[in-house]
Amino acid sequence: MPEIRIVDVTDEASFALIPLCADATFDHRTCDYWEDADRGSKASRPGWLGVASAGSAASAGSAASARSGDDMAEQSPASPVALNPFAPARKSEPAFNPFAAAAADPLADNPFAPPRPKPPAPPTSGPRKLTLLGRGLAVFGSYAKVLLLDEEPAAYAQFGPLSAYPRASRLRELYPQLPESPLPAVITCIATTSGARGRDLGHALIQAVCDDLSVRGFSAVEAYPEVGAGIDATSAATPTFWMEAGFVVAVDDERFPVLRREL
Repeated sequence: MPEIRIVDVTDEASFALIPLCADATFDHRTCDYWEDADRGSKASRPGWLGVASAGSAASAGSAASARSGDDMAEQSPASPVALNPFAPARKSEPAFNPFAAAAADPLADNPFAPPRPKPPAPPTSGPRKLTLLGRGLAVFGSYAKVLLLDEEPAAYAQFGPLSAYPRASRLRELYPQLPESPLPAVITCIATTSGARGRDLGHALIQAVCDDLSVRGFSAVEAYPEVGAGIDATSAATPTFWMEAGFVVAVDDERFPVLRREL
């Protein structure tokens, strides 16, 4: 029996599992179509996946050291900037936050309760798309999942709160008949690799996403398929796909319908 495992995309290792699109002109790893309502694109942009070379990093480090040296010079009593009464004051440490728990305080948390697991930290480096997917890690959780079939990437889904996807919000504004409260989660992308099609893996991944969203407190989820697009030209699937996954037609538009599932 084939083994199925579903992985949340939370770091560079899991980001590397995102499968390539069947159409090479598109790339899930560089797509910001839903995150940028005005200029977003689904296009493959290899430059987004590059990392700085060691030489570039060394140059950046040298430049940073030089800037640090300049800053030290500016803070010297002999520096004209330090003596300038019109220059803004330099803060040597962050302002005190009375609501922040002291890291060294043993009573900062309940000593009788089991320690709470720390949420994943949002990525601060790596591909730009990984940064977009990691925006809500500390509060919401992951924004994407990869389905592995016998440890090979076979399907990909992207989802999250409506607030994370301005294009979905804009599309939704076209239909005042949609409920305004509570706002749904959205699934923006679902795609299966061409070699893994015909095994119902897309529906398996959507079910895992819906189960996860329900646990996170959402009561509904929406999807926005593009009618008439080729199977490899869209990652939003078809209305039929969503209805087979338990969604119902909330808005029957001839090009951009809205499919909705109560959780």
